[in-house]
This record gives sequence, structure tokens and C-alpha cells, in this order.
Amino acid sequence: MRTDTGRIVHLADYRPTDFVLERVDLTFELDPTETKVEARLIFHRREGVDAAAPLVLDGDDLTMTSVLFDQIEMDPSRYTATPESLTIRDLPESTPFEITVVTMINPEANTQLMGLYRSNGIYCTQCEAEGFRRITYFPDRPDVLAVYTINIIADKAANPLLLSNGNFLGGAGFGPDKHFAAWFDPHPKPSYLFALVAGDLGIVEDTFTTMSGREVALKIYVEHGKEPRAAYAMDALKRSMKWDEEVFGREYDLDIFMIVAVSDFNMGAMENKGLNIFNDKYVLADPETATDQDYANIEAIIAHEYFHNWTGNRITCRDWFQLCLKEGLTVYRDHEFSADMRSRSVKRIAEVRHLRSEQFPEDAGPLAHPVRPSKYREINNFYTTTVYEKGSEVTRMIATILGRDDFKKGMDLYFDRHDGDAATVEDFVKCFEDASGRDLTQFSLWYHQAGTPQITVSSSYDAGAKTLTLSLEQMIPATPGQSAKEPMHIPLRFTLISENGSEASASAISGGDVTGDVLHLTERAQSFTFSGIGSRPAVSLNRGFSAPVTLHFSQSAEDRGHIARHDSDLFARWQAITDLALPALIDAAKTARDGGTVAADPAFVDVLLAVAADEALEPAFRAQALSLPSEADIARELGGNNDPDAIHAGRQAVLSAIATAGADVFRKLHATHSASGPFSPDAAGAGKRALKNLALSFLSLAENTPALAAEAFAKADNMTDLSQALTILAHRFPDAEETKQALTAFETRFASNALVLDKWFTIQATIPGAASLDRVKALMASPHYQPTNPNRVRSLVGTFAFGNATGFNRADGAAYAFFAEQILAIDPRNPQLAARLLTALRSWRLLEAGRADKARAALATIEASATLSTDVRDIVDRILKG
Repeated sequence: MRTDTGRIVHLADYRPTDFVLERVDLTFELDPTETKVEARLIFHRREGVDAAAPLVLDGDDLTMTSVLFDQIEMDPSRYTATPESLTIRDLPESTPFEITVVTMINPEANTQLMGLYRSNGIYCTQCEAEGFRRITYFPDRPDVLAVYTINIIADKAANPLLLSNGNFLGGAGFGPDKHFAAWFDPHPKPSYLFALVAGDLGIVEDTFTTMSGREVALKIYVEHGKEPRAAYAMDALKRSMKWDEEVFGREYDLDIFMIVAVSDFNMGAMENKGLNIFNDKYVLADPETATDQDYANIEAIIAHEYFHNWTGNRITCRDWFQLCLKEGLTVYRDHEFSADMRSRSVKRIAEVRHLRSEQFPEDAGPLAHPVRPSKYREINNFYTTTVYEKGSEVTRMIATILGRDDFKKGMDLYFDRHDGDAATVEDFVKCFEDASGRDLTQFSLWYHQAGTPQITVSSSYDAGAKTLTLSLEQMIPATPGQSAKEPMHIPLRFTLISENGSEASASAISGGDVTGDVLHLTERAQSFTFSGIGSRPAVSLNRGFSAPVTLHFSQSAEDRGHIARHDSDLFARWQAITDLALPALIDAAKTARDGGTVAADPAFVDVLLAVAADEALEPAFRAQALSLPSEADIARELGGNNDPDAIHAGRQAVLSAIATAGADVFRKLHATHSASGPFSPDAAGAGKRALKNLALSFLSLAENTPALAAEAFAKADNMTDLSQALTILAHRFPDAEETKQALTAFETRFASNALVLDKWFTIQATIPGAASLDRVKALMASPHYQPTNPNRVRSLVGTFAFGNATGFNRADGAAYAFFAEQILAIDPRNPQLAARLLTALRSWRLLEAGRADKARAALATIEASATLSTDVRDIVDRILKG
């Protein structure tokens, strides 16, 4: 584990390697503790490079046994080897040459789960971003593309499967007890896309016929006995392949596509060329063990990793600063896929909820950084919601600004122009400029400026002139390292809704660039005047969340209610409900803090219940409307001096008021959508279950009894209903006998299913209140708790820190001290996991003074450790100093 403070890497310092890598031949002789890796690398010196320049290869905690030049052992005077690098001197000036490096590694001891590791009897790799250097010395950077041939030798009984990238060349016995397999990937790729899997796994097989008539073998490998639970993943894969052909014109390019599901994995999944490796939570599903959200996640992540074959693999990143080029673009693609597979409006609402709960706080805190950063200390810490989700929103804005046809032309040009390249953001944007003729120079500030733009909006209607003037002013807050910001190009979809609920059309619009239903805000302050408006309309702005901004628009409650009832854009209707809910929830939090009695605004409750009862709206949308802004949303709106207990109490009081006022509505909803029938994970079935379970939650509040949820738990025939009933019991009635019995029954029933037990841990870790810390400590002593399994750690420690505001933010600071202990314990064995968990304290400055002081003390405890990994050192320093 690297424990240095880490050098700062700057985008401005980029330069190509001195040597060009032409070909890679790797041979692995697998052994749990002594794996031998032989790397044969063919190089030539790049034209114009100084003849005295040495070849420098990256390493990380490596042990080298030999190095050869053109198959002859090198004189030690010609090279310098350390665990972190191999420098070779006196190399040919122009002719190609071969370097062979032999290293020994210990997969069994690799608890970082980076490089080659062995877990539960399976050899597995994770090489993005800089894990390949833990396998062998190598120019481990994304702009080094080469063709790979892989030979794997292993014990045949323990490892009947030997898998790697590309197409299978063949295999045979190798001595009395071993065998070998050879793989060849004809497509040049960077080292981060290398993959190897060996072990004993079950298989699910199918085929896909591409648009040119080629038959591709599809294989999903899972633990024996779990094959039936991979059926949905296989179906999602085939739908992804078909969709990418139809929507983006992208055809798969190898003879085989493989997915391997493993239980010990730091990431969600990894797009290695032809051999995707997945955290098994994003592959395995059946109605008994997977929720509707699990099914949706599997569908989306299977698609995401497959789509990387073109946006990430065929066209990769020149350097890690361009990470958004593959991740932001591919998130956009998987969002569009999921929108086509499910409800587009509901999917958009879910995306925005996630963006606001995760990325907006990141943009507003000490970890803020641009979509394309200009520097980093530890690249693993930049796999963030800013790069992924905000990066996706930037791509979406390009599509909004250009329109569908020009966006497609730009994407086609990008694929044609840069296939086989290691590209940059500038390359990507230039394709859209060339395809559309539009200058995107100002728009490109979205890649370079951090922070969420704040848009102040006001409107005035002139009845005599029949004009509506909309005035907008943008402000991008200061962020670490960026105090002064330039105005951005912000595309805002809009409509005007007349008194009768129809869309009002203007005879003319003046004051700025308007294309169709998009206002282009390009100046710090700008006004748009709409002429020919017969009566004052309600203004619906940023429809579909066309730009990732925060609007400050002092609309009346009447206008918001009008939009909530009549806007044809369901996202805008949901946003209007949210805009009505937030002031009520903020007032409730303040009243609870001051010891007053919370009362919900009857007008807001009426709007909410009207939407809930509207059978013309799809159930999934109504479920989203009934899911009020979270405690984190309220805290973000309050902006500082936050008391998590008061926020929780106020929100619960508002929920109770809604439950009481709408008891009849919720009773009808629960009955209507409780009809039995075959389980289907499709969007329609998921929407009905979501609405039914929200109704059950409100009814349990209204009647203040665990009986309803206990009955639902007993009758549940799928994991969605079962886990929702258990959550209601545990969170609303933690001390009830029914809750204790349900938790025990759940544990007993699923004791051998790790993914379902993760849900059992999560439900208990997020029970509100100060007592939850003792509950978490007790769960850590459970025989089910596995401190080396990332999923299990996230399900308990992670969800407690990120998802239990009252428990984690105890006034006495005990939970912060506990959390610091956990970070220091996790860091030595898995720095990436520890660093990601630590971001739970990124918003500590928004807490009231007493809690903030205790959170800062916990961070100082972590910072004081002399043995911190670079990953954790980077995060704790930025949180404290930002």
C-alpha cells in the first residue's frame, strides 16, 4: 500500500511516452501465493526522442526476478529496479526491441482488490485506473495502446476456467495436473482494460446476431447454483446490444462477450474488453432475492459496461484527466437506454434525485472539482459523481443545444474520426462543432469550471402590452482553486401554462437566443420578453432538468400548484411538487428546532393527494411525487448550522400530517395495487409495487401500529414487498415485538445469501436515532459481518454514515469517533474503500457548531495517522482544508 503523500499530477504536464509499445505477450503461471508473470513487450523509440532517454516502467509493490533484452539476460548496470519502477538504459535509437520482465506476485494477500487478486477461490483482476502496475512493470497509462496475447497456466482441478480478453485461441493440458489457455485481443487497448479470471464457476450461455449477421457467443459466469439468477442479466445484455445498434449504430466486434460475477469487488463493474467483471449484486436477481431497484440497477449497469465497448474501449482516454470522456458519455448512453426500457419521465426524476443528493453536495463542498479536473493527487479519488453524473448532464446539454439530428451527426463523426484513438474532451467537442457548425467554446466551460450554477429568476407580466418578461441572472459559486467564474452557456427548456392549463404560445420572443422550447442563457444577466400573451401564465422553466443548475424562482404557491396539475412534462410536475414541499419541510425543521408544533400547509397537502389519487398518472410517477425531499435535501436547502435531529423530526411530522389527511386515499391505493399475480420486473409492475408500498408506509404512520407492515411482511411473495415491509417495521417501530420477529425471520431465511443479508444489514444500519450506533456495533460482531468484503462494509458502515443522519450525527460525536476508527482499520487493507467511505464527512461544515467541532476532531484523528494511504490522505486533507 502506498503511504506517501502523493505527488500532484497536472493536466498541463501531459506529454506522450518516449517509447511506443507495439505488442504485449503475457504468460501467467497461477498460484495462490506465488504467481509468476512473464511480460514480453515490444517497443520502439518515438521519433524525435533523445537517444539517451531511458525506458521507465511503472510498478507498485512488485518483486522482479529477471529482466531480459531481446531474450538475453540484461546486465544489472543497464537497469534500476524498485518496487515502484523499472528504469532501463542504453536502448536502441530506432529499431524495435523486446523487453521481458518476470515478476512474482501474491494474489491471496492482495486485499486491496487491485491488480490480480484471489478471493473465494477465484483469481480476478481490477486494473482501472492504475492496477496493472501491481501485476508487472509496464507503461501503465491509458494512451499506451497495444495488441495483447495472453497465456494462462493453472491447476486444472481448481481452475477449470481460464479467461482473458479477446477471442479464445485454444488450450490443452500442461503436465500432469495443469492446463493452459491462450487468448488474443486484436483490438489495441490500454493496460487498464486487461482482465484475467480463473477458477471454477457456473455458466449461462446465449448468442446474439449482430446487425451485419455475425453470431456472437454470450457467456455469463457465476458461482455454481446461481445460474438461474443470471437470466435477467443475460436478457438485459441482449437488449443493450440491440439498442446500441439501433440508436447509436454501434456493432459488437469480437466473437465472444463474457461477464464474470464476483462477490469481492471494489467497483460496481468493469468494462474490460470482451471480459466484463461485475460485482455480483449487479448480475444476480430473482423475485425472491432482488428488489425492483436491483433489477433496474442490473439493467442499467449491464448496459453501461457493454456501451463502453465503443465509448471507452474502441475510443479511450488520452490521460486520466479525460475520464469524463468515457464515463460521462457512457452514463448518458445508459440513461437513455434505461429511459427507453422504462418510463422516461420517472427515470429522469430518479436521475435528478441522485444528482442532487450526491453531486450537488460534492460541487458545494471541499471535494468540488471540474468535470475535467486540471490536477489530482490520487486518480482513484476522481471516480466521482461529478465526473460520471455531471459529465452525463454535460453530454445531455450538448444534445439539447444542437438538437437530435446534429447531435447524432456529431456522435457518428466522433466514432468515425477517433476509432482506435486515445482522445480528449477537445476532440469530442470539436466533432459536434464540425457536425453542426455551432461554436461550443463558451459551452466548454462546463468541463472546466466546478460548482453548481445558481440561477435567479423573476417574471413580470404587462397586461396592457400582453408581454411577459423573464429576467435571469447566473452565478457560479467559488470552489477550491477557482474563485472567479465566467458566465456559462445554460440551455433551459421552458413553457408557459395558461389559466386553463394549456400551453400558451408567444407571437414573438426577444432578448436572447431561443431555439424551439430552449432559452439559451449565455450572459450573467439576461431578459427574455414574450409577446402576444393574452393573460398571465405560469412559467415552467428547466423542464426535463435540461441543465444541472439550481433555480431561485420566487413563484407563488398557486403557480407551482398549477404546474403540478397541468404541465405536460412530468418532470416539471414533480419539480413543482418538490418546490411546494421544500418550504414546508424547511419551516417544519425550524419549528422542530425551536420546540414548536409542526403543521403542514393544507394547500400543499391537497396538491400532493390530488396527484396521488390521479389514476391518469402512471403509478411510478405518483410514487415519486409522494416521496418527499430527503433529509439531505432539506439540509442542503438550509445551507448551514444544521441540526439533523430537528430536520428529521420536522420531516416526520409533515409525513404524519399527510398520512392522516390522506388515509382514505392511501387505503384505496394500497388495496388497488395489492392484487396478486405473476411477478414481473418490468417498469409497470415495479411502479405499482412502489405506489403500494408508499401507501403502506403512510397508512402505518396514520394508524401508528406495526400490524399493517407485519401483515405485509408475512404475505410478501417478492423481495421488494418483503424488504419494504421490514423497513417500515424497523424504522417506524424498532422496539416492537413484530419487528424483532421479522428481523429474525429474514436473517434465518436468507442466512446463506450474501446479497440479501446486505439488505438486512442496511435496513438496521439506517434505523433513525442515537441508539443506532450501538446497533451497528452489535451487527459488526455478527458472524455474518465480513470486514474484508466491500459490499458488506458498505451495507453496514457505509449506509450508517451516508444514510442515517440522526444516528451518524449524534450530538455527542460518538459516531464520528467510531467512524474514524473504522476508516483507520479499513485503510491498510483496502484504501479505495476507505477513501470512498470517508467522503461521508465532506459536508461537516454545514452542521451546527457543536457537531461540526466533533466531526472536525474525528477528521483530525484520521489525518494524524502516519500510515495513511495516498487515497485517504488526499480525501482527508481536502475535506479539512477545502
